[in-house]
Amino acid sequence: MNTELMDLILMASPVVQAVMVILALMSIAAWAVALAKSYQVTQATKQAQQFEQVFWQTPELTGLFNQMTQQAAQGGLPQSGMAAIFEAGFREFVRLKKQGVSNSSDLIAGAQRAMKITFSKNADHLENRLSLLATVGSSAPYIGLFGTVWGVMHAFQSLGNVQNATLAAVAPGISEALIATAIGLFAAIPAVIAYNRLSTRVERLLSEYENFAEGFLTILQRQAHALEQNNPINGQSNQG
Repeated sequence: MNTELMDLILMASPVVQAVMVILALMSIAAWAVALAKSYQVTQATKQAQQFEQVFWQTPELTGLFNQMTQQAAQGGLPQSGMAAIFEAGFREFVRLKKQGVSNSSDLIAGAQRAMKITFSKNADHLENRLSLLATVGSSAPYIGLFGTVWGVMHAFQSLGNVQNATLAAVAPGISEALIATAIGLFAAIPAVIAYNRLSTRVERLLSEYENFAEGFLTILQRQAHALEQNNPINGQSNQG
């Protein structure tokens, strides 16, 4: 069966063979992206769970922030995901406090903006190349169908040179053409499944990031209100 399949591919017209090569490359690219993104999302989910556990078990966030800063200064890997969101928000919060800002609204707004920027960067990183899976899933069947239509046209044109047109004469050409559709479906189906699964996992992870950011902002808000109460003069001057 495999030998017959290879014979059909080798005997196909150059256009159909080119379509098959394109579909094969698209399938390889889709599988590579699917495996790489699956690993990336799995690692990001584990890191988020580990950091969230450490975060809620830490009584003093300043110590956690200083520890992360020291690790970065010692050449550690840059923070990503939930840890990066925390670091960006707390860094901006501390920077504003050092500048003398004690108004709670200003402190929270600054930290929120910093976290939003970091969240967007991480979301772009997680969603990067997912569009390739969607492209392969949506276009591969049509590319395969084009190869099939072209192959069928080529087969029927070849019949014009045959005096006795029989099923045995046209069947090989149609079989060659149908392989293109089969390869297109082979490339599209895994790509669609991978895209839907990875998109769901990324959305779930981003939702966890958002929930963490809201909880972290609640803590910062309590600290900001305490700072504002301890500095009523500065708070009133900032409001004015």
